[in-house]
Amino acid sequence: MRQAHSANPLWPPSFSAAIFDFDDTLALTHDLWKQVDIAFLRSRGISYTPDVGRTLTMLGFAGGARWCIERYGLKDTVEEICDEWNSMGRALYATRVHLRPGAREYLAALRSAGVPLALATTNDPDVLAAMRRNVDVYALFDSVVCAKEVGCGKDRPDIYLEAARRISAKPEDCMVFEDLLQGIYSAKRAGMRTCAVLSNNPLQNEREVVAAADCSIASWRDALTDERQP
Repeated sequence: MRQAHSANPLWPPSFSAAIFDFDDTLALTHDLWKQVDIAFLRSRGISYTPDVGRTLTMLGFAGGARWCIERYGLKDTVEEICDEWNSMGRALYATRVHLRPGAREYLAALRSAGVPLALATTNDPDVLAAMRRNVDVYALFDSVVCAKEVGCGKDRPDIYLEAARRISAKPEDCMVFEDLLQGIYSAKRAGMRTCAVLSNNPLQNEREVVAAADCSIASWRDALTDERQP
């Protein structure tokens, strides 16, 4: 494992494998999913609240669908809700999603340094595929793991452990980049180090995620410098 020679543990990398979240970590997508959540709930006569947004972000598609059915007594099936979210998500991701400034450069720097890269996301493979013209995650990462493949959301460490397994990395050798507080907690339970990525998402409690993680950045350009959040 390469060791950092500066105050920044992210460059040179002080870890030998890296696992990244996508939404609001590598790309700012919270406004898009808020539109989906509002439209979905409004069509059923339900008002959107920030707590609903936080819950759905953490649980992913199938888990979020089950939660909505139980919470609101919906007659829809899990598959019907997931299909509806997929349809709306694909339409938005096809043209409106781009990587945050500096993200592509940091991923390329890690890959050049020989660090294997995995994506761990609660998003759906169909939605990820829809944005391939602008962001091809299957080319950027050595492995892509979606929550539906492990059967749970980021309230549990399964997705991070599966991501590490697929890139042949030990948990203790991984750095996980996350904007989600529950994701940071789960990655730490898996024995991994964590970097909180601030997203300007009003649903993110910046103080909490910074306190929970081993380090933090406000911008991907910070990852290659010593100008980090305290």
